[in-house]
Amino acid sequence: MQAFLAIARLTFKAAFRFRLVPLLAALLLASVFLLPAVIKHDGSARGFIQIVLTYTLGLITAVLGLTTLWLACSTLARDIDECTIQTVVVKPVARWQIWVGKWAGILAVNGLLLGLAAGVVFLQMLWRARQLPPEQQEKLRQEIFVARGSAREPVPDLEPLVQQRLRERVQAEQLAALDRQELTRIVREQVKAELQVVPPGYVRAWAVDLGAAAARLKDQPLFIRVKFFVNEKSESGTYTGVWDVGPPDSPYRQRTVRSHAAETFYEIELPPNLLDSRGVLHVQFYNVNETAVLFPLEDGFEVLYREGGFGLNYLRGVLIVLCWLALMGAIGLAASSLLSFPVAAFVSLSLLWVAFSTGTMNTIIEQGGIRPVNPNTGLIDTPNLFDQATVLFFKGLRGFINLARDFAPVEALSTGRSITWGTLARAGVQIVGLMSGLFAAVGILIFNRRELALAGTRG
Repeated sequence: MQAFLAIARLTFKAAFRFRLVPLLAALLLASVFLLPAVIKHDGSARGFIQIVLTYTLGLITAVLGLTTLWLACSTLARDIDECTIQTVVVKPVARWQIWVGKWAGILAVNGLLLGLAAGVVFLQMLWRARQLPPEQQEKLRQEIFVARGSAREPVPDLEPLVQQRLRERVQAEQLAALDRQELTRIVREQVKAELQVVPPGYVRAWAVDLGAAAARLKDQPLFIRVKFFVNEKSESGTYTGVWDVGPPDSPYRQRTVRSHAAETFYEIELPPNLLDSRGVLHVQFYNVNETAVLFPLEDGFEVLYREGGFGLNYLRGVLIVLCWLALMGAIGLAASSLLSFPVAAFVSLSLLWVAFSTGTMNTIIEQGGIRPVNPNTGLIDTPNLFDQATVLFFKGLRGFINLARDFAPVEALSTGRSITWGTLARAGVQIVGLMSGLFAAVGILIFNRRELALAGTRG
């Protein structure tokens, strides 16, 4: 343990010796103050938080992420190239302790810089929020400076109905020659559309069970978050909906008429105590427009409710960002365990680029391979073994990448979403335990087997 702590302490001190920490601290603080001063918001609570929190915290994460890769690649690769690592490995200290000690030292540097920058962002938000109009300050307290939980209707299982419709359609003579996979896709989209689309003059109803949270929501306002799409654009660009909220046939049922633009999220505040005796919120939407309205099953409708305060929520979000930085450090150290500094930095950045290319992976998976597709179906006609292996590989790679991408702390904080302790624990297990642990295992294995005294090692 003493050896491990000594390596971590030396790595931490090296960052100060190379003036990395003071330089980065100055850069981050300049970004925190200059970005909101240069980019003006529109005076609304949403515009304010977009500039002061979303852009600023996103920039801090990007700067620290790239710096972590650079530091992790340089600290080990240069020690090996310059033969200074030999003065350490001859001492009674295991190589895995050297590797993990450097990782811990880099994480300590990140913790210091992230804590400093995130603390300044937090204080700046509270100070600048006082300059907003009173009604926007109230909206900020109700919708953003809060930790809100969410509830949705469970997404229905479409497959039984899809298979039933498929059997009926296959019997039709004009569809007999149609490819089975393409026909299944068409039927699935039709079934899904029936559940999502509200034609003119029709009603869409939701019944959202708030479960255990219902008991503590008495006298608390609720919010519904909605996003819809339309078939035809209106002249005004907005679409009107009549919303009835509350238990059916209840005298306390509330009606509100709202007009909003399509293809964007918006929130409607609901009065307190509109849940039924079982803790279920009943909502009906009447489409009074001349065009159909589509509410996506995945994110078209959800109920938001207060779950906690903003301070702890902000802390948990920042700790998830620190988990990401731990992963960046593990990637850089794993690359530098085998490669020289320039090559290790290139490989690490390439891995980072792949992580942001999930759109390409999704396309390959959906079309069934990487070869040209049939323009009529959008799929590969006859996937071969190579196509199947490619799809299987990208499915596994996407699943591995999603272990980290599933967490979006900056977006959650910007919309007042709750980041629970369970979410933080899951981030620690998935990002630090599984993903970083895998890179650490590979890096330590390579470092243990690497010959550090070969002729020509010195770069």
